[in-house]
Amino acid sequence: MIIDCHGHYTTAPEPHQAFREQQISLFNTGSPQQAEQPDISDDMIRESIENNQLKLLRDRGADMTIFSPRASAMAHHIGDNRVSQQWTRACNDLIHRVVTLYPDYFIGVCQLPQSPGIPIAQSIAELERCITELGFIGCNLNPDPSGGHWTSAPLTDKSWYPFYEKMVELDVPAMIHVSGSCNPNFHATGAHYINADTTAFMQFIEGDLFKDFPALRFIIPHGGGAVPYHWGRYRGLADMLKRPPLPEHVMKNVFFDTCVYHQPGIDLLFEVIDIDNILFGSEMVGAVRGIDPETGFYFDDTKRYIDALDIPAEDKRKVFELNARRVYPRLDATLKKRGL
Repeated sequence: MIIDCHGHYTTAPEPHQAFREQQISLFNTGSPQQAEQPDISDDMIRESIENNQLKLLRDRGADMTIFSPRASAMAHHIGDNRVSQQWTRACNDLIHRVVTLYPDYFIGVCQLPQSPGIPIAQSIAELERCITELGFIGCNLNPDPSGGHWTSAPLTDKSWYPFYEKMVELDVPAMIHVSGSCNPNFHATGAHYINADTTAFMQFIEGDLFKDFPALRFIIPHGGGAVPYHWGRYRGLADMLKRPPLPEHVMKNVFFDTCVYHQPGIDLLFEVIDIDNILFGSEMVGAVRGIDPETGFYFDDTKRYIDALDIPAEDKRKVFELNARRVYPRLDATLKKRGL
């Protein structure tokens, strides 16, 4: 079985975005009125999925996608806590509808209603709703709700602990995932995303989070940001900071996906990072949607790069399936119920 750990609903029907635009407009004018819930039919969802994610999933030979709302549209820096709560619920409910229509192909991961300056504890209720009521298997956690200004405390700060306690209780991981950037210095997908991935890893090195939460699990997407490609730097910094070696200090709890869009990058990722810490992901349909003129294939057809690796079949099975089932225990339980 081939499980893509990183997919977003980037093709949601137009009324969903219209709802968001109305919501922002009402907030900007100071209106206490709530945006009207969009009228989205099942046929609209089918058209948006079958012509995009589902078609590509089948064409590229994968079986299932761990599916979440569009990351760049989380936009936690827009509006206030009330706006974020309403938008997040609408996004998560739409993912649930996709999963309900296509349970064999998609399983949900939730957005969180984060807002700058608002304690992360206020996101617990939505996490719990999505996991226990909607059957989701994890969440996307934004380390920078300010959208590129980094006003939040590091992920190792105790202000995050109430949320981590709930993650451990529910036995769910979080993918570290920022949203859009409102800072013109940082292109959202080309800089802000990669910066955040790298920053999160460095925060983990500097802290002792996993001593307090040995069962906590994070997926750092986009191939781990800069980390695997500067592995010696991070090993050296850990040594200079008198931190334990990375395999015992961080890598029992942190995993990278394969959203790296060329063969040399994938080759290096697999050479540097232990096979048990790599999960197959494509970010489809995501940041880079075009065809690579050097290969003639889509940049984000990451399965092709892994297929080309000269590694044992059992290692490929770990990356394609077994690691995801281990990191997402609720996914494993769901698949076992289906006899898979």
